[in-house]
Amino acid sequence: MEALLSILVIYSFIVIGFISKKIFKEEIDEKSFILLSIYFIQPILTFWGLTRTKIDFNLLLTPFVYFIVVTSTLLFLIFLAPILFKNTKDRSIFTSTGLIGNTGNLAIPLGIALFGMASVPYTSIINITNIFFIYTIGIYLLAKEKYTLKQSLLSMIKIPILWFAVFALLFNYFDLTIHPQVDKALEMGSYTAIVLQLMIFGIYLAKVGFRIQNFKLTFFTTLVKLFLLPAVGISVALVFNLEPFIAGILIISLATPLAVNNVNLAALYDCKPLDVTSVVLFSTITFLLCFYFLLQVIHHFFGVL
Repeated sequence: MEALLSILVIYSFIVIGFISKKIFKEEIDEKSFILLSIYFIQPILTFWGLTRTKIDFNLLLTPFVYFIVVTSTLLFLIFLAPILFKNTKDRSIFTSTGLIGNTGNLAIPLGIALFGMASVPYTSIINITNIFFIYTIGIYLLAKEKYTLKQSLLSMIKIPILWFAVFALLFNYFDLTIHPQVDKALEMGSYTAIVLQLMIFGIYLAKVGFRIQNFKLTFFTTLVKLFLLPAVGISVALVFNLEPFIAGILIISLATPLAVNNVNLAALYDCKPLDVTSVVLFSTITFLLCFYFLLQVIHHFFGVL
């Protein structure tokens, strides 16, 4: 019951964003929030998160396992996509967006709510891995007719979050200390990032129509994101014998609904943004309905929560 209450409290910030956009409409400029979040506030969260604990084997193993889960699932989807879909854009959406979760907007605050502040380094480094996937494989699959993998990599290096992550890991590796007052300011900025990200997610949901554009694509992509990907994650976590605490964080991160970034990329590369928007909305609603059962599954396999 406490876990369910935790997610409801987190989703209250999404509701605030949703209601504010519905009331104030064009007066709420979500692009300004996004720029502020990506280029200033999220880097603070990334640096703060990756300096919460010393670098150890488990901290480095977690993103490696996450990458294995996503990559192995991607290979399976590349084989499956031509069987399910004739349209090439549908195949691209199915193989890419189904793997891009809301690791920043939801996984980090969910990790804090369910596992406490000790989860932040792990959810932060998973988020970095997810960002790497979005701006390499994700862009390549959605825009392979216009952009090469090299161009996708060049666009990725412009994201300040990645550079702050490298700086934080070096800072951590050399065992440098943060002054308590500076650390307090970083903590304030980090919580601001979390709240702002949740509200941005709510603002985007307010722009989404509730009509499903492509039911087949929506259903199968949501199935992959909320059921297949966590199932693969559980299997790989058991093979690697991850600590239960870390395994729980990993599965929560894998099971988050589709990220709003999917809509941005689909619109940017003209890959059926309305269809992608429907998938994001449907996966979010389905996630809420299935969250309790997800917690039971994690408890069954890893004994946490």
